[in-house]
Amino acid sequence: MSTDRFTTPFERPRRLRTTPAMRKMVRETRVHPSQLVLPAFIRDGIDSPVEISSMPGQYQHTEKSLRELARRCVDAGIGGIDLFGVPLEEDKDPQGSVAWAKDGVLNRGLQAVRDEVGDALVIIADTCLDEFTSHGHCGVLTDEGTVDNDATLELYAMQAVSQARAGAHVVSPSGMMDGQVRVIREALDDEGFEDVAILAYSAKYASAFFGPFREAVGSGLKGDRKTYQQDPANRREGVREALLDLAEGADMVMVKPAGYYLDVLSDVATVSEVPVAAYQVSGEYAMIEAAAANGWLDRERVVQESVTGIVRAGADIVLTYFALDEALLA
Repeated sequence: MSTDRFTTPFERPRRLRTTPAMRKMVRETRVHPSQLVLPAFIRDGIDSPVEISSMPGQYQHTEKSLRELARRCVDAGIGGIDLFGVPLEEDKDPQGSVAWAKDGVLNRGLQAVRDEVGDALVIIADTCLDEFTSHGHCGVLTDEGTVDNDATLELYAMQAVSQARAGAHVVSPSGMMDGQVRVIREALDDEGFEDVAILAYSAKYASAFFGPFREAVGSGLKGDRKTYQQDPANRREGVREALLDLAEGADMVMVKPAGYYLDVLSDVATVSEVPVAAYQVSGEYAMIEAAAANGWLDRERVVQESVTGIVRAGADIVLTYFALDEALLA
C-alpha cells in the first residue's frame, strides 16, 4: 500500500511492543516484592488455622501458623506483614482494653513474628479498637452512641506503645480519629520508641468493599462508620487528610481502598514527601477470587494488572492479600 499521501512519517509506537523482551525492557512501572505488604490475622482460642469463607485462601492464624506465614514472607522477599488481632468474644468490652494488654492476642502475634523473623520483615501493627470493642466501632462511644474522638486518642496512644513493646516496627492508626498521629507520636517518643514509625491511614473511606474483612476479624459492628471514615464521593478531602497527618508526623500515609480510589492515590502521591501506601482491600480480593473460581478471568494476569495499576497511580507500598502470589510472579 502506498504511503505517498503522508506528508510526514507517522510514528510507530508498536516497535516497542514487538517481543516480550522488548516490552519488559521499556516497561514504565515495575512492582518489586519488597514494596508489598501482606495483611494477616491472628485469632485467639483456635488450635489450627481457620479459612475465611469470604476470602478464599486467607486464614485466621494460630501463633504457630503465623510464625510459619512470616517465614514464608521473608523467603518470598516481600517487604512486610500487617497484623490484625481477633480476640475471644468474652475479652471484648466497650473500651477495647484487650487491645493494649501485654497478653492480648495481637500483641502476642507481634511478639511471635518478631521472635521468628527479627528485622528481616517489616512488622506493622493495626492500631485501632474495632476488633476489640464489644460494639465494633473504632473508638469509645458517647452516651449518645457516637464515637468520642478525643477520648479515643488516649486509648490509641496506649495501644501503640504496647505494640511497640511487643515488637512492631510500625504502628498503623486506622481509626480516622482527628489528631491520632500527633498523639501517638508523642506517646511513642515519651516511652523511648522514637524509631518506631507511623503508617497513617490518612484517606480511608467508608467503603462497602470492606465487607469480607468484617468476617475476618469477627466484627460485631452495628450501624456504620460514616461519621469518621470519609465519604466515597470526596476527592479533595483525601489530600487534606493526608496533609494533616504529614503535619502531625506521619512517616508514611495510606489511601484505602486502593483500586477504586486511584484518583485520590495519585493526588496524595503528588503532594506527599514521604512514602505512600495503598491497601487493596478484602472486597477487591474477594471479587477477583470469585471471578477466577468461575473461570471468568485469568487470575494470574488480573492479580498482576491490579497491583501494577495501584503502583502506576503512585503507591510506593501496596498492602494486598495477593502479596505472596505477586512476589512469585514478579
